[in-house]
Amino acid sequence: MEITITEHKKLQDMCDCYLETDYLAEMERMGRNPVADPEEDALKYLSLAIMHTISEKARKLTLKRADGRLEVKVKNETKELLPAPPPELFDQMVTIMRRILHLDENQGELPLVLGFRSGQLELTVSVRHEPEKDSLKFTLPEL
Repeated sequence: MEITITEHKKLQDMCDCYLETDYLAEMERMGRNPVADPEEDALKYLSLAIMHTISEKARKLTLKRADGRLEVKVKNETKELLPAPPPELFDQMVTIMRRILHLDENQGELPLVLGFRSGQLELTVSVRHEPEKDSLKFTLPEL
């Protein structure tokens, strides 16, 4: 019997794995280095960005590409720009989230539950695709 680990489970495991990491430093390092494994690196970047958002008690994480420019920001009372991933990782992140959410349309918004060591967190994930513009947004509950 072959056991298949889903991308959802991989994302949760990475969030758990990088719990004690300096999220910003690791995201910055990922932006400087070539992509080794697009799927693995996309999951790692997503987990780091999500964990940073949680640790900052922020309400929203937005990854957006418009006119070829990629921007990642965390929003609470203020907006914080995060180190952006390489463009090919952004494409992979959008693809992964579409598969996790079973989303076939260009736009959609669905809940995503992430299990952690000491509980779980329900996020709302929004995926949008328009000509020359793509976005991936994670909205967190008030903590």
